[in-house]
Amino acid sequence: MRRPSPDPRGSGGPGVLTWCCAAVCLLVLSVALLGPLLASGSPTEQVGPPLAAPGAGHPLGTDVLGRDVAARVLHGGWVVLVLAVGATTLATLLGAGGGLWLGLAAEHGGEWVMRAVDVLAVFPPLLLMLLLATGAPDSDAAVLVAVGLAATPFSLRVVRAATRRVAATGYVVTARARGDGWPAVVRHDVLPNVAGTVLADAGIRFVAAVHLTATAGFLGLGRGAPSANWGRMIRENLPGAPLNPLPVLVPAALLAAFAVAVNLLADRLAEHLADPDITRSGA
Repeated sequence: MRRPSPDPRGSGGPGVLTWCCAAVCLLVLSVALLGPLLASGSPTEQVGPPLAAPGAGHPLGTDVLGRDVAARVLHGGWVVLVLAVGATTLATLLGAGGGLWLGLAAEHGGEWVMRAVDVLAVFPPLLLMLLLATGAPDSDAAVLVAVGLAATPFSLRVVRAATRRVAATGYVVTARARGDGWPAVVRHDVLPNVAGTVLADAGIRFVAAVHLTATAGFLGLGRGAPSANWGRMIRENLPGAPLNPLPVLVPAALLAAFAVAVNLLADRLAEHLADPDITRSGA
């Protein structure tokens, strides 16, 4: 009763949209992760008058304090993306583990657990970040934990629903009846059928995590100034946007493009992993 290999879809491979999204992701990741190595100037040194227009040596001009915008963009992305990846990993691990348990093993006590999850789900993520940041000021770890905990209840609900749908087919019960232990059932009969759902949900959580970690920088949470942060750059330079909009537009565009591209890629990969007819697993 193992899940069979998916039938060929008859597609000619990844489409143009998939390749475009992959290219956008690679571009933003390169800017964020390799930027500190590529930057020729300091992100904190004043190199000219505030809000100067792009010119020789400063292709994006200067920010509100006269710092090189290009250098700050190259140095400010890795914090946002690393925190978003860490928070998404935390939420996915907790959500997938809890969702599988609640979907398979918890019959009576599971509803009480879900009520507790609902309480955490209605807790505003920004308030949770502010509470943790108060206890651990200037800590990126506090932002990571807050974003991860804020996303966990939603991930748990999605995985629980997918697991219960798989369990309702009956072949999980059959596997248990023939003597398979829970680890084997989860590994061979459940995970292959919920992997697409978990991946698609992780893509959604990652997009939300990027937004929240950028918002944390916008609010001044986590590692403080003068370190570069794409979210903080937007807040710092909003008053001077009429004079030089690039310190605001460039980090905002990078964040938005990356979030959209990752979401679309996760959806396409989830479609590739999904079984078009789950009931065939019992055939």
